Amino acid sequence: AYLRKLAHSLKPVVHVGHEGLAAASSSIEEAFNTRELLKVKVLENAPRDARETATEIEAALADVQVAQTIGRTIVLYRAHPQEPEIRLPG
Repeated sequence: AYLRKLAHSLKPVVHVGHEGLAAASSSIEEAFNTRELLKVKVLENAPRDARETATEIEAALADVQVAQTIGRTIVLYRAHPQEPEIRLPG
């Protein structure tokens, strides 16, 4: 719930289109170099729906957690290895 609250005002930084996760995974990795929390938008022409794409992302990228999937939007979290900015409660 804490991560969903933080992500509410964020805009999607990566879009998954007809090429699927294969084309977007490098963009997601790159986005995690500058932030810990990001939104991914799954477009209508994507080969899989948002939930399936979220499962694929979790399996394909190390230490990535899906905080939320709502509609066609996925909220992803990965703590920075040396200097985490987001402190999870409890």
